[in-house]
Parts: sequence; structure tokens; C-alpha cells
Amino acid sequence: MARNRGWTLRGGLRMFTGIVAGTAPIVDIGGDDSVRTFSVDLNGFDSDLEIGASVSLDGVCMTVVNIDNGIVSFDAISETLDRTTLSNRMVGDLLNVERSLRLGDELGGHILSGHIIGTAEILKREEVGDGVDFLISIPDGCNQFILEKGYIAVDGMSLTVGKCEEDCFFLHIIPETLRITSIGNKSEGNLVNIEIDSRTQAVVEAMMRMGVES
Repeated sequence: MARNRGWTLRGGLRMFTGIVAGTAPIVDIGGDDSVRTFSVDLNGFDSDLEIGASVSLDGVCMTVVNIDNGIVSFDAISETLDRTTLSNRMVGDLLNVERSLRLGDELGGHILSGHIIGTAEILKREEVGDGVDFLISIPDGCNQFILEKGYIAVDGMSLTVGKCEEDCFFLHIIPETLRITSIGNKSEGNLVNIEIDSRTQAVVEAMMRMGVES
């Protein structure tokens, strides 16, 4: 059996780039509010995939617990359900999919861990030519880490932050991203998963400890 080739850091942390490979539908949801099992049709994304491997689903780092002819199952504990949009997902919903970074892969986005800090609401959606602009709320405690032209991960997509306001920020989504991911299906009032850029967070927190305003 082939070994999963995702990079593993100390403590078992998997790495992602935020370059979504495509979307996959949820085909079954089992369990309860303490542990919920999501079965996802990863046919086409499951090459060399093993039990115990990590996959990013809508930006959430999930561990494979079962594989059956392309149907791959993942368990989400209550902490994951409380912090992410997975608690609201239903059978038939499409999830953004990214396999963990492999040795030799091109780093096209920015380094992600798949650890969601919280959810944010889409406040406004506007069609702009073939693209879409979104206005997104900023999760509590994150405003100092979300900077104009900085990186952010939204539902697992590595994106560049547009103009920032006190409690919200803009995203400008190109047609290719709309084609590959599920973001084009999102509308005002929908929630998205947010992972802030770890390097930005580290720099800002260091400055704060030194009493320097960001």
C-alpha cells in the first residue's frame, strides 16, 4: 500500500497551501453532536489516500477514518463543529478539497494548517464582470491580523485581502476561483470558515508584546 506523502511537522501537523483542487459532495452524515461522521465522494482526489491521512475540507484539517471506493469518511468532534461551518452542512453540499502538501509540490498559495479560528458572515455579494466581490465580517479578536493586501484563508482558499474596515473586509474573486471552488455558490448571510495567516499573526503579536502598534 502506498504511503501518504503529505508533509508532517512535529506533533503531526499537516500543511496545506490554500490552492483548492476542486469540490466534492457530502454523501452521508452520521453520528451526533459529540462526534459527527462526514462521508464525502472524493473520487478523483483519492489517489494514494490512506486511513490516517489529512485532507482539507472547506479549510478544516480532517483525518481520514474510512475509505470505500472513493467514498471517504471523516470524524468531526464537537470542538470542530462549534468552530466551523461543518455543523451546518447537509448531504449534497459541496466542500472545497485540498490534499496535504507533498514533497516537491509547488507552493502556489500560502502555508495553512487547516486550524480554523472561527466563522465569518458574508455581508454583501456583488457581481463585477465575470468575477464577484464579497464583503466579509471579521471574527471577534481577529481584526488586527487581517490587513489589506495580506493573506487569509476562506473555506480553505488562499486569498488576498482587499480593503479593510473596522469590522469587515473585501475579497475580489476571479472567475477561475469561482469555477474551481464553492465560493460562487455563496450568498449574503452564508457563513465561511476563516484561518488567518500564521506569519502575520506571529509578527503582530510580537509587536503587541513590545508595545508597538500595528
